[in-house]
Amino acid sequence: MVVRRLIKYAKPHRKSLAVAFILLLFGTLADLAGPYLVKIFIDDYLEPRWFPLGALIGLAAGYLLLHLSSVILQYFQLFSFQKIALKIVHQLRSDVFGKTQHLGLSFFDRTAAGGLVSRITNDTEAVKDLYVSVLSTFVQNIVFLLGIFAAMFVLDVRLATICLLLLPVLLVLMNVFRRLSSKVFRVSREKLGQLNAILNESLQGMNIIQALRQEKRLQNRFAKINGEYYSASLKNIRLNGLLLRPAVDLLRIFALMLVVYFFGRESFHGVIEIGVLYAFINYLDRFFEPVNMMMMRLAQLQQALIAGERVFELLDSEEWSPGDRPDHEKSKGTESDRPVIREGRIEFDSVTFSYDGKTDVLKNISFTAMPGQTVALVGHTGSGKSSIINLLLNFYAIKGGEIRIDSVPLSRYSNEELRRKMGLVLQDPFLFSGTVRENISLLDGAVSDEAIREAAELVQLDSFIRRLPNGYEEPVVERGATLSSGQRQLLSFARTMARQPAILLLDEATAHVDTETEEAIQAALARMREGRTTIAVAHRLSTIQDADLILVLHQGEIVERGTHQELIQKKGLYYTMYRLQQGATESVEEPTLSGSGLND
Repeated sequence: MVVRRLIKYAKPHRKSLAVAFILLLFGTLADLAGPYLVKIFIDDYLEPRWFPLGALIGLAAGYLLLHLSSVILQYFQLFSFQKIALKIVHQLRSDVFGKTQHLGLSFFDRTAAGGLVSRITNDTEAVKDLYVSVLSTFVQNIVFLLGIFAAMFVLDVRLATICLLLLPVLLVLMNVFRRLSSKVFRVSREKLGQLNAILNESLQGMNIIQALRQEKRLQNRFAKINGEYYSASLKNIRLNGLLLRPAVDLLRIFALMLVVYFFGRESFHGVIEIGVLYAFINYLDRFFEPVNMMMMRLAQLQQALIAGERVFELLDSEEWSPGDRPDHEKSKGTESDRPVIREGRIEFDSVTFSYDGKTDVLKNISFTAMPGQTVALVGHTGSGKSSIINLLLNFYAIKGGEIRIDSVPLSRYSNEELRRKMGLVLQDPFLFSGTVRENISLLDGAVSDEAIREAAELVQLDSFIRRLPNGYEEPVVERGATLSSGQRQLLSFARTMARQPAILLLDEATAHVDTETEEAIQAALARMREGRTTIAVAHRLSTIQDADLILVLHQGEIVERGTHQELIQKKGLYYTMYRLQQGATESVEEPTLSGSGLND
């Protein structure tokens, strides 16, 4: 199955492969013809001591020409196979990376990033060996073996027939090696993926590791997995050392003894030709050379097959991001048939959601956010606030109920439309390697330089950018490590504003901004909210007092709703949270949730 799928990737390169195989065939035939010319020289000229100058020069020229042709043809066929292999791996790697872009976030929640990196890089690189080393080697050596047996039958039919008995023995040896090595290689590839995972995790969190003095624990964990990878690799080496060249060399010795015995016995009954003996022994040596090469390539074949299996597991994953599933896209019709977000009216109708399919993190959530309204989500950690943002962005599929935008079910919108009309600002902003301008525009041609500057001015970032040595062309390193938390937050805010979204999603967007900057951003947000729907997650209740509707979540349910003043007057959970954040000195009793009602 894996082999068939890997071969499918070679179909677009059929013509190039055909040329490479023709070069391989002629190069092999030129290589095989050399010993036969030597046999003619020994039997026809050397043994009878007849040395005509013209004929000998012709034989020598022919031998050199064949050798030179073989070298040239081998070079071009190897170059062709390498070029084709690189193109195939380029396509395979692009397909795998493209698939990861459309997998649901639930897949990434439980899959180590380093393991995915290993599949996209190491495993696809191992697949390349199938086309470069394995395929070309097997084809070349099979042609070589057929040519050798043809030459052997020309020299001596009886002895060539006896040598055919070597083939079943070699096939059994290959099958045994394949069965044993597949288990070892699978473990080896898995451990390599785990090594990449822990390496990626360590590099990403190096500041936390050093701050919490976790270096020793991570070193021990890495050493353990590295030791398991070492053990698997050692088993592989032992297997190769036993079943590859040593076993084949043993067969070669027995075959050579058989040939010497045969010619020795024939010498008692008649005259044997020295040229035939030389050619036969030469061909016999050449017979085991390609066998050894194929046996050595079996290890690469097994690695390529296991790596291909891991790659296709990822390609076959059905954990699509909602809205990205191919059959789902077809069901939406053409681009012109799909709905477009115009007003931004959001409705949650009895929505229930679970990350793991067992524990509900949202339970019967219902609310409506009108265009131009700001709806704030507040509650303790783990109450489900950020989950509502994730569902609006269609990152996860809901378990029950329905989400509608402009009275149209969320599932009918394309992900492209949702991403284009929704602006997201997270508590921990992510910046890409590039320039300040590229991080605001994200290389979107629809975002003009004027829109970039206006967005930066809106969030009070333009003056800071202009003070940078290169202004908007200032380089931004990976994750924006050279910028402060507040600067990164402002940059991500400008990125959102530059697209003029119909819906704003703010997940604790001002968490890393100082009070003065926060006031400026709040003023900017007030202007941005005009005609736009805003869903804001907040821990600091002082930032959402002007919200049109505040939803208080507790253990995945809406336990209170209303404006700031209305909720204060209820003296429920919101009142308690607000008093605690204001630093009230008097004791506050724990409110009873039953009095406020659920989803009222």
